[in-house]
Amino acid sequence: MSDPFFPITYSTLAPQAIIDRILCRYPIGEVTNCVFWMRGLSDIYMVEAGDRRYVLRVSHAHWRTKAETEFELELLDFLHKNHIPVAYPMWTEQGEIAIEIPALEGTRYAALFTYATGKVAVGDLNKVQAQRLGETLAKLHRAAQDFQCYLDRPHLTIQYLLDDSLGDLSPFLEESARDYMGDAIAQIKEQIDDLPQEMPIWSVCWGDPHSGNVHFTDDNQITLFDFDQCGYGWRSFDIAKFLQVTLQAGISPSVRKAFLHGYQSTQALEEIELTCMQPLMQVAQIWSWAISVKSATMHNHSKLDHSYFHYRLEHFKMLRSPDWKPF
Repeated sequence: MSDPFFPITYSTLAPQAIIDRILCRYPIGEVTNCVFWMRGLSDIYMVEAGDRRYVLRVSHAHWRTKAETEFELELLDFLHKNHIPVAYPMWTEQGEIAIEIPALEGTRYAALFTYATGKVAVGDLNKVQAQRLGETLAKLHRAAQDFQCYLDRPHLTIQYLLDDSLGDLSPFLEESARDYMGDAIAQIKEQIDDLPQEMPIWSVCWGDPHSGNVHFTDDNQITLFDFDQCGYGWRSFDIAKFLQVTLQAGISPSVRKAFLHGYQSTQALEEIELTCMQPLMQVAQIWSWAISVKSATMHNHSKLDHSYFHYRLEHFKMLRSPDWKPF
């Protein structure tokens, strides 16, 4: 007999079912509100219980494995216990840090986080906030040197960031653009070939540091969140990712300088890391581009038109220009 259910690639979980089957496992009291908030690499639900707010994140079946998800959650738990200001996951009364959900499209994982106090910076970061973010990222990298996890660990390797990303992009690129990207990636590999994969240069990376993943209070107290791109990689890649995002958003060079100054005032980078910053920004652009394309093919294929690829290719060419500098 044929399967009565039509195959699907993505489902939206009902908030009431989230309350009845997931949130009831946490020691948070009666849930008074749960709403589907937004869709990104995961689905986000805003939760209220008593006078407190929480964020429930439900992974997408195609994004990361159970081990990779639990790696992230255990990292955040570790960082919180070591006084790094992050939105951290809560444990269920049964001792679970992630709850498995048998969704129609495949297994998904739910995790409940504390709510990050404050809000996203209005009009993007100012120099004081950028410096604070740089300082905090440096402290995160330093603390993460002592993190030990025996799960399968996600690695932000060149194979993953560049070769796999090009494989995701290639079906959408014209032949000339594919050739251009292939040549560019070969040059990037040569430029960063001497970067060692050893501590402290090789560390646990946040993976997505930018102003949209940080809340500030009125007195500029900071909380970091959204670590579902984390993994072991070069700490300078985290810095390059911030620089690449702020450049694409048109943020002032003075903000980028303040961020780097904040980082360096807490943990100095080695000269080779600074030398490799521009090619690492190109790596960040390629990886974020591939992630965006993979997400769009599932949720919003209509945006993958000629202008979408033209704009990103031209931005990437700018990042490669020998006359361009990030500051």
